[in-house]
Amino acid sequence: MAGFHGYYLRVDLTTGDRQRVPIAPRILRRFLGGVGLGTWILHAEAPDENYDALGASAPLVFAFSPLVGTPLTTSAKFAVIAKSPLTGMICDSLSSSQFAIHGKRLGVDAIVLLGACAAPSIVVNGEVRPTDLWGQSATAAEAALAPLGKAAAIGVAGENGVLYATISNDGRHAGRGGLGAVLGAKNVKAVVVRGSEKTQLAAPERVMELARDLSQRSLGAATAKYRELGTVANLLTFNRLAALPTRNFQQGSFESAERLSAEELAPVREKARRSCAACTIGCEHIYGFGDGKSVRLEYESLFAFGSLCGVDTPEQVLAAVAECDRLGLDTISTGGTIAFAMECRERGFLPDGPSFGDAAALLPTIQAIATRQGIGDLLADGSRRAAWALGNNTIDFAPQVKGLEIPGYEPRALQAMALGFAVGTRGADHNKSSAYELDFDKSGNRLHGDAEIATRAVAPENRAALFDALILCKFLRGVFEDVYGECATLLQAVTGWDVDATELEATAARIVNLKKAFNVQQGWVPADDVLPRRFLSERLPDAAANGAVLPRERLQAMIGSYNLARGWTADGYLPAEVWDDLDL
Repeated sequence: MAGFHGYYLRVDLTTGDRQRVPIAPRILRRFLGGVGLGTWILHAEAPDENYDALGASAPLVFAFSPLVGTPLTTSAKFAVIAKSPLTGMICDSLSSSQFAIHGKRLGVDAIVLLGACAAPSIVVNGEVRPTDLWGQSATAAEAALAPLGKAAAIGVAGENGVLYATISNDGRHAGRGGLGAVLGAKNVKAVVVRGSEKTQLAAPERVMELARDLSQRSLGAATAKYRELGTVANLLTFNRLAALPTRNFQQGSFESAERLSAEELAPVREKARRSCAACTIGCEHIYGFGDGKSVRLEYESLFAFGSLCGVDTPEQVLAAVAECDRLGLDTISTGGTIAFAMECRERGFLPDGPSFGDAAALLPTIQAIATRQGIGDLLADGSRRAAWALGNNTIDFAPQVKGLEIPGYEPRALQAMALGFAVGTRGADHNKSSAYELDFDKSGNRLHGDAEIATRAVAPENRAALFDALILCKFLRGVFEDVYGECATLLQAVTGWDVDATELEATAARIVNLKKAFNVQQGWVPADDVLPRRFLSERLPDAAANGAVLPRERLQAMIGSYNLARGWTADGYLPAEVWDDLDL
């Protein structure tokens, strides 16, 4: 079977049993790999509706793709899929490393963990073994396990059940939604893989030809920003547009943004550039700080501990990002929850909390969260649960959607993105929606969303779903002139299928439907598709925003238009014909 093995490995952590489960060729073609295949397997293995995301019966899926192991640039990625303990909805996160290549070389297209170990353990090629690595950082665990293979591990935050803990591998993270907490609840410190079974290619010479062409194009103008400055280059642009979340989304611009900008940081700090496995772009920028320390820095982490917390000290922001990496914490949710606590302190609802601009408070608060000590125990459950505990209508300014903290895009200044946050199956999410593409399109009005924008938001979300199923890096999206047509050409060479652009477009939409179906089964209701009251009633004070606000009625109208454009009911439920198409 070219491009696939046709099996997934089911591991029962309670009994130690392992089983290779066949995957029908029809399923592989209709859902591909990565998030698509992983979500289908999650449906197949889910114990029931409304199950406990941290319960022993909760499945955790590591899914590979048909392109993993090929010479195609950016293809060394894997997806991790589970029910999120933070949101109660689906969580699908991606990561790049040799783990993907060696995992697929086990002769399977996915690995599924069920049950829970009786004591701290590791899982090596599906075999459960005891471990003494509990309490160590993910990096230390990976280093200790290197003789056994490539590891994906949790840090202290995952062990302590922080609801936004990550799964780390080679310095990268399957970061959002608390997948590290799911692995920790199963008493698993790390999953280790080392395989030797390569995947067959239908047309190896054609794959090499396509790989050379794609690699060459990946070094062009479409990816220049990522190579030269990385995603941190977004900070000043967003600040100029009043789209840079500041002090828990109370403003859209930060008066000290230049101090944190890539343009300011790069000349004065030791910096290196690295690439993910099997990648030619090299967008990863490493910044030095402190006494010989360094950290991989991206825009989302920079905003989360910088403008969002009102902190303008580069040294402290870099240290905060590095500490999250060490402990295994999602930087967006950590920064968002701390910023929420800062506003609660400002309003008198949390007397012992950190304050805006208090750079020195970042590290102690992060450490308290990871260990669930003091105020950290409250914040370890995220801003939504913290708001529920604090009361006093603090939920109105908790920076989350469906429980997932909002990334670095001010919703009132980028209203297509606001829609993407509201309807996103993972919650507030910029990677799965990509609706911000419409906000930066000159034909639209980023400060005033409408039905046309809502209808057009379906297309970038579908393209994102295709990239997440193949799996390819989304930084390639500007490299392709015809995303579906060119991806079909890649799949033809790898698998031998007679797939075309029309089929892939339908596949992408089906994967979005599949994720929504999981949420419906787990209790989603239309009222979950909403933004916090702050964005629906408070005007953005920055001059560049022109007093922008997103009234609830406008957002609801946009959501209705989006739902209908997807072929769903106006309130977001799936018609019978959509369910029938999902092969559940």
